[in-house]
Amino acid sequence: MKRIRITPAWYFSDEAGNQLDPTLFLLLEAVHRQGKLTRAAESVGISYRHAWNLLRKWGEFFGIPLVELERGRGARLSPLGEKLLWAEQRVIARLGPQLESLGSELNLAIQQQLEGVQPVLRLHASHGFAVELLPRHLRELRLDLQYCSPAEALAALNRGACDLAGFHLPQGTVGEVVSRDYRELLKPRSHRVIGFIARRQGLMVAPGNPRGLRGLEGLALPGVRFVNRQAASGTRALLDGLLAEAGISASRIGGYQVEEYTHSAVAAYVAAGMADAGFGVEAAARRFGLDFLPLARESYLLVCHHRSLAEARFAHLLEVLRGEAFQSAVEALPGYAPNRCGQVTGVEVILEGADRVSP
Repeated sequence: MKRIRITPAWYFSDEAGNQLDPTLFLLLEAVHRQGKLTRAAESVGISYRHAWNLLRKWGEFFGIPLVELERGRGARLSPLGEKLLWAEQRVIARLGPQLESLGSELNLAIQQQLEGVQPVLRLHASHGFAVELLPRHLRELRLDLQYCSPAEALAALNRGACDLAGFHLPQGTVGEVVSRDYRELLKPRSHRVIGFIARRQGLMVAPGNPRGLRGLEGLALPGVRFVNRQAASGTRALLDGLLAEAGISASRIGGYQVEEYTHSAVAAYVAAGMADAGFGVEAAARRFGLDFLPLARESYLLVCHHRSLAEARFAHLLEVLRGEAFQSAVEALPGYAPNRCGQVTGVEVILEGADRVSP
């Protein structure tokens, strides 16, 4: 099936019109991961000579080597090479969800003009790694996936702008507080909750945890740099709830006002050395080679209108969610697990307390 996929790209250029080869970023990432230029070139699919020439050319372009080669010790990125790599990773992490949403809109518009159009399921959801898996498994459905805040997703469901809304809710006392924000958006008579997954959230820190952080109290120590999620996100609501529970004032945290819009963007920010810690899901931390300090567990839930459950679209959705293939894919994500996946309940499990949605 032909699909539009939008990916970010950027490059340096000079007065002579020379432009940075995108293959360079792949090579830098491979050197960072492999530690040897021969293995890095092989993983990128280019010859050692090509890799060497590429690094030499762009080292001369910047006037500074991008990779440091030492006999008997392999290869490692120079400070500039690291900056370039993490800048590219931050671009992808920050823009990826927005571009994915735009691509979904364009694919849907094209499909509507074709014969034999697949059924469409419109999902507005808080961004997450398990949600990203759905398009690969809903083969009989065209998923129109739009990322937004939890409150925006539920509001879209209420006004008929989507068929399914996804949001996450902390387990425990913090979840009871956060659930109050959803009370006016959830309709017990017309809405139903579909179980989805559970995931861990916590602090992402550099490998080895050089600051020696053990919990949220460490964020208030002098000199510790933090990177936050945006105010409307469910992850920000979780963090604020945990801070309030621990009696820690946000004003004491250096960098609390610095915001990123995805878990991956927070992880990339920390991996680039621009912050000592960020808050997000374990899967993002592991993807960027960071250490992770688990602090909370939360349930990610899906909500629909009860009348929708009688439709073939939702029968297929529930079949996929309950299936071994999808649940195995979820379990492969660090810190993720299926959580009553595909089971349908009333919204009372949310309104009467977040502990009701825990495994």
